[in-house]
Amino acid sequence: MPQSVRILAADLVTHNVRRYRLEKPEGFQFEPGQATELSIDLEGWRDRKQPFTFTALNERAYLEFTIKSYFDHDGVTKKLFELGPGDRLLLRDVWGTITYKGPGVFIAGGAGVTPFIAILRQLHKDGKLQGNRLIVSNKTEKDIILRTEFEGMFGLDYTWTATDDPKSSLLHDRIDEAFLKQHIRDFGQNFYVCGPDPMVKDLRETLGRLGANTESVTFEK
Repeated sequence: MPQSVRILAADLVTHNVRRYRLEKPEGFQFEPGQATELSIDLEGWRDRKQPFTFTALNERAYLEFTIKSYFDHDGVTKKLFELGPGDRLLLRDVWGTITYKGPGVFIAGGAGVTPFIAILRQLHKDGKLQGNRLIVSNKTEKDIILRTEFEGMFGLDYTWTATDDPKSSLLHDRIDEAFLKQHIRDFGQNFYVCGPDPMVKDLRETLGRLGANTESVTFEK
C-alpha cells in the first residue's frame, strides 16, 4: 500500500529542476541507485504514478528526489512544480535501477544524471570515487544538474557538454562514437548509461562496436 508522506522542502536546482525532501517513514530503506513510484496525494492524481530515483543517502532522516519538470503537457512533473512544504505525495515500494559494479564511466543525457546522484554521493562519502568519471550532455550550460557539487567531489573526473549553447566555453559535442573514441581509452571498464531513449539506444550499439562488454554496461532509461 502506498504511504502518504509530507513534502518538507522544495528548492530549485536549475530553472526547471527541483529538489524535494520528504518525510521518511520509520524503517524505510533503499540502496543508492534504487527508485520508487511517486504520485501526488490529491484527487485526480493518486493513480498517476511515475518512477523517480532516490538522490539522498539512505542514512539521512528524510527522503530526497531531484526531479526535472516538463511544462509542455499536464503531467506529474508539471504539477509537482506547483507543490511545496506541507503538500503530500504517495510513496511506494523500492525497486532496483542502477547498481554500482565498480569504477567506470557514468554517461548521462540531461536529467538522466539523477540515478547517479546517490551512487556518487555515497562513493564520495566513503572516499571511493577514484577511478570514476562522469560525462553529461545538456542542451545549455544552465541545464547542468548539481554541477558545483559534482565538481567538488574529490576523485571524480567529469566532462560537461552543452550541445545547443554556442556562448558556453564547455564542449559542444554530442556523445557519439567520435566523442567516445576521443575521450575514453579503456572500453573494458564498467559503463553506466542513462538518458532519453534514443540516446540510450545509440550508446548501446556504439559501446558494443567499440568493444565494451555488455556485462559491464548498465543501461537505464
